[in-house]
Amino acid sequence: MGVLDGSGLIAFVPTTDLPRARAFYAETIGLPITDESPFACVFDANGTMLRLTPVRKLSRTRYTVLGWNVADIASTVASLVAAGVEFVRYRGMDLDEAGIWTAPSGDRVAWFEDSDGNMLSLTQFVASEPSRMLEA
Repeated sequence: MGVLDGSGLIAFVPTTDLPRARAFYAETIGLPITDESPFACVFDANGTMLRLTPVRKLSRTRYTVLGWNVADIASTVASLVAAGVEFVRYRGMDLDEAGIWTAPSGDRVAWFEDSDGNMLSLTQFVASEPSRMLEA
């Protein structure tokens, strides 16, 4: 057994505007808030603690900082678009009309930004469990 095996994961996402980020994660995405203070806004992301942490300055990244494994990516994308989310379209990638990319494995991925420009993603895995990736 590893040192952290069996320990719960806590995800951190930086924000320069905690009230704006709180609104995005609570109202647009629909995550339930479990705690909030001037130092963080904490959400329950299906059993994983997600902490929005205020920072003075944020460096914009083009890689995914947080993602969700979804059962039906097309309906999840449609629901988020209806809530005002715009999905990122990468040049040179073969995306469908909804902005969803299909990997050679058949897994499907779509990317979008939060209110601070942090890159987020949705993935629908072909296999029922993404743990198959650990076997590679």
